[in-house]
Amino acid sequence: MGLGAIDLNLLVALEALLEEKNVTHAGVRLSTSQSAMSGSLARLRRHFNDELLVRVGREYELTPLAERLLPVVQSSLHKAEEALSLTRHFDPARSRQRFSVVMSDYVMSMFVEPLLRALAREAPGIRIDFHPIVVGQLETETHLRCHDLMIVPLGYQLPGVSEAVMHDRFVCLVAPDNPRLVDGRLSLRDLAEMPHAACGIGKLTPADRQLETLGITPRVQVSTPGFSVLPFLMSGTDLVAVVPERLARRYEGFARCAVVPTPFPDVPLVEAMYWHHNRHADPAHRWLRETVRAVGASLEDPVAREIAGADATHADRAFPELTPAS
Repeated sequence: MGLGAIDLNLLVALEALLEEKNVTHAGVRLSTSQSAMSGSLARLRRHFNDELLVRVGREYELTPLAERLLPVVQSSLHKAEEALSLTRHFDPARSRQRFSVVMSDYVMSMFVEPLLRALAREAPGIRIDFHPIVVGQLETETHLRCHDLMIVPLGYQLPGVSEAVMHDRFVCLVAPDNPRLVDGRLSLRDLAEMPHAACGIGKLTPADRQLETLGITPRVQVSTPGFSVLPFLMSGTDLVAVVPERLARRYEGFARCAVVPTPFPDVPLVEAMYWHHNRHADPAHRWLRETVRAVGASLEDPVAREIAGADATHADRAFPELTPAS
């Protein structure tokens, strides 16, 4: 059967259906009604003479044919995107494009202000929708496809393409009058015994992994959906929080908290932007990446460069190898 006899838009619907394994979710992703997606699925089933999606309990699973189809369809659409993007021109000064970017509240506190200044200068008509990281978002390619960029710590091994954009390290936050502070420091024993306040996004941070390596399981007493609220929980409590230093320094002056070094060697935190490979050649997306890269470079300082240099040998690994403190 020749290509002229097939509605190639069905390939887009097929990819969404096979990746989402859900008619409703596929419809939301393509801004299409559930009935329209059901109609597309029925046409695809007739074309392939296969169910493609079969119900197992309350979920759907791919048939063996659908499992084989998925990578072929993904590759085909990626090549089509590349072919079409070669003729497109993007003018940020005149564009009214809308981008979707996922990042933690910590990264938002660092990036949003300088990024908006850059947009005001270069692309006043562009809109960026910022979305928080939610539990389960870092384990699947689906969310990466639904957003233009995800800025998360390097090491979560999201599929797609990634590039480091900001370096930081971890510090401890406590109340200024915490009796465990000795000469402005905490010990490993303190971290093991103190109640912790932690950001709960469903994944271990590099600092959590270091504590795990040291045989310390933090006793989490308070969990929050982001980092930004943690500095405000310290005053009047015996809590400790392990947070990125940039965020700690930003809030220490008015959150009534003390910023102290971690009682183990510096653990680098590398924030990276991730994007799906099908956006790689898009001129608008390339401009967005270049802008985010420039913002990240503007935030760097001698301490950040020191951390980046120390971590350069780990560029190909998820997280640096962590060793117990002496």
